[in-house]
Amino acid sequence: MSRDETQTLSLKEAVGEYILYIRTVRSYSANTVTGYSEDFKHLFAVVPEDTPINQVDVMMLRNCIAKLSRKKYSVTSINRFIAACRGLFAYCKKFGYLESNVSLELKTLKTPKHLPKFMTQAEVDELCLEPEKKELLWEKRDKALFEMLYSSGCRVGEIANLCITDLTADHSSAVVVGKGQKSRRVFFEEDARKALDAYLKDRDERFPEASMRGGATVEQVFLSQKGLPLTEHGIWYIVSRYTGAEGSGRHLSPHAFRHTFATAMLSGGADIRSVQEMLGHSSISTTQRYTHVTTARLKEVYAQAFPHSGKKD
Repeated sequence: MSRDETQTLSLKEAVGEYILYIRTVRSYSANTVTGYSEDFKHLFAVVPEDTPINQVDVMMLRNCIAKLSRKKYSVTSINRFIAACRGLFAYCKKFGYLESNVSLELKTLKTPKHLPKFMTQAEVDELCLEPEKKELLWEKRDKALFEMLYSSGCRVGEIANLCITDLTADHSSAVVVGKGQKSRRVFFEEDARKALDAYLKDRDERFPEASMRGGATVEQVFLSQKGLPLTEHGIWYIVSRYTGAEGSGRHLSPHAFRHTFATAMLSGGADIRSVQEMLGHSSISTTQRYTHVTTARLKEVYAQAFPHSGKKD
């Protein structure tokens, strides 16, 4: 393609190419691709789709950010929009569609710090018992799901995509594929292994045609009650049922298991680099936020237990 042809590339065409690029070449997660696609719809609402990409200036981008702000979009959502724009313009500059990247003039908004929501040991133990007590959905599957989420610190998508062939023979560990298609090994302690063994036996009895050992087509470990691979949305639904009004009454997301795992590891003395590896974080700064959680928890325990904390008898 000549320079003249690239100069006439429209905003819509550039976005189409970039979305295809991050999905196939860069292997961005499905959630990220979907999120960026939605962000570019906001851009199209301000800048006509047929606008040549080399005529989109920083004021157009800022107008879009201002519109999102007026509509009360969160800081996180606005910053993701900025990240999407930066990625798009960096792609266009890299492949010769632009001479300069105007999106670099955009400044991200300061994000308020929120400590990750996690459970105490007693709370996570109680939640792992909920499937046996309530029998809301599929007892053995749900118990195994909860135990494995907590034991491994896996992301929801990593558990949803976990296949039987990813597990070791004794089910003590597995290789999962995380963000950026990076693989790592995660581990399952005894309670998780026992729950998994019980579930797989029940799984084979319910859906013998889906068993890998029977030579079937469904490779994923966790199935829906219809025998299909359990999706991320399905896992969110399961957790919401057991932490909602029918269950513990404390609404939590599946990520709470991951946060609890990280907090428990650091509180138990694990070094931060090891926890970073087990969580699959690309940056240690992401893991460091859990040290803030453990510090906050220690302060709370100190305030409650120390006799000179200012509490009256």
